[in-house]
Amino acid sequence: MAIRIPIRYEGATGEKTLYTLFDSGSTFSCIHPDFVGDIAPPQHLRVPLEVSTASEGTYMKIENKLLSEFYINDIRMSDEFMVVPNLSEEAIIGATTMQKWRIKLDFEHDTVIIDPKIAKAILKQMK
Repeated sequence: MAIRIPIRYEGATGEKTLYTLFDSGSTFSCIHPDFVGDIAPPQHLRVPLEVSTASEGTYMKIENKLLSEFYINDIRMSDEFMVVPNLSEEAIIGATTMQKWRIKLDFEHDTVIIDPKIAKAILKQMK
């Protein structure tokens, strides 16, 4: 099961709304390379990541990431998104981001739940 909703991303270059899949089976949050330039310049990973894919025995090399703010229900959050070549989605919010921001998924109502008090507290800690 997955939830896909439009999310607005902002960065140094501009902003872009992307259909984003919330996937608790994905460790990292990811973005398709076609949209990175609209948001912010990618940052090169000094040591590339080699991650396994859904296909057994298949690995992918990730060499860049994007730092971006994103908005769910007008609540501002931020994280890093791995720039994944040939990503099947425009963007993916993975388990690490969901845990960081305490994002909950309501599959019965196909919604994403954010507690604004928790988001504000986390943002305050980050300053």
